[in-house]
Amino acid sequence: MNEPVRIFTPIEQLLVLLGGDMDRVNTLIRTRMASEHAPRIPEVTAHLVEAGGKRLRPLLTLAAARLCGYEGEHHIRLAATVEFIHTATLLHDDVVDESARRRGRPTANLLWDNKSSVLVGDYLFARAFQLMVETGSLRVLDILANASAVIAEGEVLQLSAAANVSTTEAVYLLVIRGKTAALFAAATEAGAVIAGAPEAQVRALRTYGDTLGMSFQITDDLLDYGGASAGLGKNTGDDFRERKVTLPVIRALAAGGADERAFWARVIGKGDQRDGDFETALELMARHGSLESTRAIALDYAGQAGAALGPLPEGPIRRHLADLADYVVSRLA
Repeated sequence: MNEPVRIFTPIEQLLVLLGGDMDRVNTLIRTRMASEHAPRIPEVTAHLVEAGGKRLRPLLTLAAARLCGYEGEHHIRLAATVEFIHTATLLHDDVVDESARRRGRPTANLLWDNKSSVLVGDYLFARAFQLMVETGSLRVLDILANASAVIAEGEVLQLSAAANVSTTEAVYLLVIRGKTAALFAAATEAGAVIAGAPEAQVRALRTYGDTLGMSFQITDDLLDYGGASAGLGKNTGDDFRERKVTLPVIRALAAGGADERAFWARVIGKGDQRDGDFETALELMARHGSLESTRAIALDYAGQAGAALGPLPEGPIRRHLADLADYVVSRLA
């Protein structure tokens, strides 16, 4: 009997091409997350860094640099920088959200405490800025420092939008551009800049990262209401139970009448959730097509990401990056 043919994901295909670079990034991460005087820092950091994440953001930095013909060493530092920024924000987010699980494991704030998570996150931000400076590129420093500020701004904006049924679609898009797309865009743009790529290619890779990140987050929010969520570290209905106002909720709310708005105000605004409420939410979304319209937006962003790669050199890396944009939304199948 023939074995089924194994189909590699675009992430796995990029790792085949960039595996040596990624190994060096992982080594640098382990080296720089060490602390001579505070052993809790590597303990807390390792718990999250070694939790089996796909390292997608640093992989994007490596891919962008290599796609633009870079042959130096600084892309390794930038990829580690991007992962440190991402890990720091996760540590802080879990404290803010009072989360108990991350990637299927207990969160650091649960295993240690909130103070340790916040302070170790601060340490990783400091390490990230040290790595940025080592590249000697003021422009790269500007890109990643700006992204860090936008991420923080997005998280603060999310606080005001949390459980607020008056949150608009425009505010939602601002939140996800800050919390997710900003670092995707910085990861790809920094890789192009360190490679000395022409401005058209730098802009193209920034646009690719931004639209890929938007598609990624909208898809993630949509998966909470159904889809191929296995292995994603989240369960269907988590966002609903945590009263997160995401695009499917915003669109269902906007299309509903007074009775439906009262339902959303109770379950999301007040947090008064009862047996069967999640199923009612799904029914309302189906009635108004909010899941399908949200899916269409995610697909549109993915299409923009693929199209943005036009000015880049043809070859395996560009092809896998284009496939990655399609793969992000294929999780909705």
